[in-house]
Amino acid sequence: MRTKPVPTTSIAHSNAETIIVREADLVHDLIGELTFTEMMLFMLTGKKASTRAQVRIMDAVLVTLMEHGLTPSAIATRLIYHSAPDSLQSAVAAGLLGVGSTFIGTMEGCAANIEEMLAAPEGVEARALAIAQRHHQSQKPLHGFGHPHHKPDDPRTPKLFSVAESENVTGKHIGALRTLSVQVNKVYGRHITINATGAVAALLGEIGIPQKIMRGIAVVSRSAGLVGHILEESRKPSAAFIWETVEEAIPYVPE
Repeated sequence: MRTKPVPTTSIAHSNAETIIVREADLVHDLIGELTFTEMMLFMLTGKKASTRAQVRIMDAVLVTLMEHGLTPSAIATRLIYHSAPDSLQSAVAAGLLGVGSTFIGTMEGCAANIEEMLAAPEGVEARALAIAQRHHQSQKPLHGFGHPHHKPDDPRTPKLFSVAESENVTGKHIGALRTLSVQVNKVYGRHITINATGAVAALLGEIGIPQKIMRGIAVVSRSAGLVGHILEESRKPSAAFIWETVEEAIPYVPE
């Protein structure tokens, strides 16, 4: 009879007196010693941040992704809070379901393109051209580029790049994204902005955050923003107005 391997965890364990997180004592080594951002990096990497740049870039990303007005995620949160005001967590969860491949979570797709360019044997520029052509021909969204409101440029992007530059973080991920931008403009025949999630993808890549969990950074950040929307909804309700507006604006038409 074959014995199943016993799974293990390297994140945390505790007993009656002690809580250990990533081999550090929560009470003596972490509480009051690390900021939330530093703790998040510690959880993700298993190591305390070795440079100020890692923390400052993660901070900038978290601030950038926290809020963008009455987006689908915020509207969903407000409506669910209106329906179940006794369940704040359900309202936040409803909004977080909107962190996906159309809104907020698109840094994941952009990071995949950056990694493809960096690994391409023919070089970054040639693969950037191929990626731009592939998306243009298929008419599929090119994650990290374009924005329905911020035109001709997304104002958040140069600020994120300037934060990285001020910390001397201008490596291959940012370089690849800028190369892709040049090829995108060439293939599409017009200027298409690098949006905030495109810049976020490059910055997170520079500090070693894996592509497959980048959307999780957006989840953490947007959670705080949605709690802010819930607080405002409790004081200045808008969900009923949103509901009534939709009812009035979308007529019933028999098929």
